[in-house]
Amino acid sequence: MSEHAGIDPAAAAPAPATASPYGEPGKPFSRRSPFFVGFVGALGALTAFWLFQAVLGIGSTLMLIVVAFFLAAGLNPAVEFLERRGLRRSFAVVAVIVIALAAVGLFLVAIVPVITDQITALSKNVPVWLDELERNKKIQDLNEEYGVLDKITDFVTDGDFISTLFGGALGVGLKVLGALFNAFVIFVLTLYFLASLKTSTRAVYQLAPASRRERFSSLGDKVIANIGGYVSGAFLVALCAGACSLVFLYFTEVREYAVALAFVIALLDVIPMIGATIGAVLVSAIAFATDVKTGIACVVFFVIYQQFENYVVYPRVMSKSVDLPGAVIVIAALIGAGLLGVVGALLAIPTAAAVLLVFREVVVRRQDLR
Repeated sequence: MSEHAGIDPAAAAPAPATASPYGEPGKPFSRRSPFFVGFVGALGALTAFWLFQAVLGIGSTLMLIVVAFFLAAGLNPAVEFLERRGLRRSFAVVAVIVIALAAVGLFLVAIVPVITDQITALSKNVPVWLDELERNKKIQDLNEEYGVLDKITDFVTDGDFISTLFGGALGVGLKVLGALFNAFVIFVLTLYFLASLKTSTRAVYQLAPASRRERFSSLGDKVIANIGGYVSGAFLVALCAGACSLVFLYFTEVREYAVALAFVIALLDVIPMIGATIGAVLVSAIAFATDVKTGIACVVFFVIYQQFENYVVYPRVMSKSVDLPGAVIVIAALIGAGLLGVVGALLAIPTAAAVLLVFREVVVRRQDLR
């Protein structure tokens, strides 16, 4: 006898679904429907546009984060140097930060009063130089027609022309407060990135598959090392330019402005490609306004020094940090300046070095295996 004997077949069958009072559901909506594709595509485009607007809205904050990260990468070699000498990373970070702040503080204490005095003397001499220009016949004709020199003289000799540049006293105060706030944010972020650089990078490396994690970690460490080497090298090159300019200017007719002008040279020399040229043009123009022979001497000096910097100083300093062809450096600096201005020009070269490293080690090697 069957083991199912005695069981009613009707009772064993599943109960029919209860009919819905609203009718039977239709077929699922086709995902290939033009309406569905268009709706999802439009929704994705709107989401992308919203994210783009959000990134633009926090663009200044992102810029502070990027600058802080680059500064942390630039200070990281010093921290690792102290670590290799047996110091714990936390103490090494504190030591590097204290040394950096002390150096900046001493520099400001030593340089700011001198620069202030020299800029004041420089601004007082501008009307004298303008008077000398007015004696030129062609300049007189242009001034009579357009009144350019009169406007410049009134602007410079006006005691409030600095305030006018920034929109009045309130504008100056807001600019100062904004600069101090940004400096504080960059300092805090730099300290955080420097203290947690290894932990943060290790966490990012964990996102890679285990089979590729070691190679991914090596590439990441090399990129960070390149950034740190470039930042440190850029400041060394700028320091060399400022020191050489200071020595030269002390033997010229503009020696009373030597410290201020050398500081301008060092500050602008940090900007790749165009910074050194802009600084040389500014200093040479001031030298020509003071004395023609001094102006000619400045032009000759800066032309010779820039060749020395481009072919001797810069390659030796940067050879161990970034390995980029000259054309790539020019293109990267131009693109960076076009996108983000001065900050973009500063960040363009190490970014290009990182992209080129990844391209060589990933894309080129993958193509070689085919």
